[in-house]
Amino acid sequence: MDPPRLARFRALVARDPANPLFHFSLGQALAATADPAAEEHLRFCVAHDPTWMMPRILLGKLLLVHQRRAEARPLLAAALDIAIAQDHDDPAAELRALLADLGPDVTES
Repeated sequence: MDPPRLARFRALVARDPANPLFHFSLGQALAATADPAAEEHLRFCVAHDPTWMMPRILLGKLLLVHQRRAEARPLLAAALDIAIAQDHDDPAAELRALLADLGPDVTES
């Protein structure tokens, strides 16, 4: 992400910190470079709307990049449930593959 665009997203969040779309734009931009700062903004979006699939996917992928697999799994599983409920076939397929790559959940018995 080019610095002027990233600065613009930061300014938008600073101007209206309650706006989830501004947080999503900044989180998405930061996640594109695996910047850990994306986590705060994506978590804001996850908390804002329980049916918003994309922040969960991006946050789950960010956590995977940073070797936080146990934290990523429930986000990716929730995103899969949302994708299925909203008939988003391509994201559902991607999420199934990501979850399969994670292997079995060691917390399940």
